[in-house]
Amino acid sequence: MAERLYDTIPSLDLADFTSGDPVRKQNFVEQLGEAYNNIGFVAIRNHYLTEDLTVRLYSTIKKFYALPDGVKQKYEIAGLAGQRGYIGKGKEHAKGRNTGDLKEFYHVGQEVLDNDPIKAEYPSNVWPDELPEFKEIALDVYKRLEKTGTQMLRAIALYLSLPENYFDAKVHHGNSILRPIHYFPIENPDAVPEDAVRAAEHGDINLITLLMGASADGLQVLRRDGKWIPITALPEQLVVNVGDMLERLTNKKLKSTIHRVVNPPRHLMNTPRYSIPFFMHPRSEMDLTALSSCVDSAHPKLWEDITAGEFLNQRLREIGLKK
Repeated sequence: MAERLYDTIPSLDLADFTSGDPVRKQNFVEQLGEAYNNIGFVAIRNHYLTEDLTVRLYSTIKKFYALPDGVKQKYEIAGLAGQRGYIGKGKEHAKGRNTGDLKEFYHVGQEVLDNDPIKAEYPSNVWPDELPEFKEIALDVYKRLEKTGTQMLRAIALYLSLPENYFDAKVHHGNSILRPIHYFPIENPDAVPEDAVRAAEHGDINLITLLMGASADGLQVLRRDGKWIPITALPEQLVVNVGDMLERLTNKKLKSTIHRVVNPPRHLMNTPRYSIPFFMHPRSEMDLTALSSCVDSAHPKLWEDITAGEFLNQRLREIGLKK
């Protein structure tokens, strides 16, 4: 397939995939595949997240981040490698960098309510006492984004000539993370390291990422020709991008595109930005060995075999969350 350079990311309608109309469904699969071959990002409408829930979650996390640092730090639990609860300012950095990103964030993980043995792998979620509504809203959003992500993975499976439900069991009770992020205001830009940015360029670790609309501009995606293009999640749309695990599984047929969140102009550094990505992970035992259909003489196997759990641990060490 000839490479295509997008100036904006393609917008697709998930209702085409779920409509029951085989022609609409196939068109969605083909358009998604083309986008993921080229730029690795799409915008999706008619997903399962409601505008009301989006507004309520943003409102709640803004209240949390307005709390004093000492209160927030009660929910930063040692020994969890940042996998649940609060992660303080500057604690995470991009792979290959040492300067911490100008952000703080909160992690909500999988709630296993049956006797699935995977439950033993997951720490319990941490909920702030000051915001009793946070738990119900966050878990509702989590489930709706997980449901949307499952449909996206079904379309990806068909594009890869796999059975439609190839990913279903692999992401059932997967190690997915909902991450409300606060890019905090900088009152004195001269007081932070010169190379500090809101989020340095990186690829996501997981299978796919579903991003709720952010509160301000700043997200940029690196196009194949080296040009950075701005991305904004439109109202009622989710931005859904390929992560490193899916790139690895497909031997780079599907692209985990490098992206970043740039600092605003200096005179706006004292303004906050909020963003809520959902990182869709499989179960830890998923084999990320490249699919045989994605390996041939023109596309030799790029990476050694590894499980999703092993890959996650490797990357958590690289970004400073795990020692």
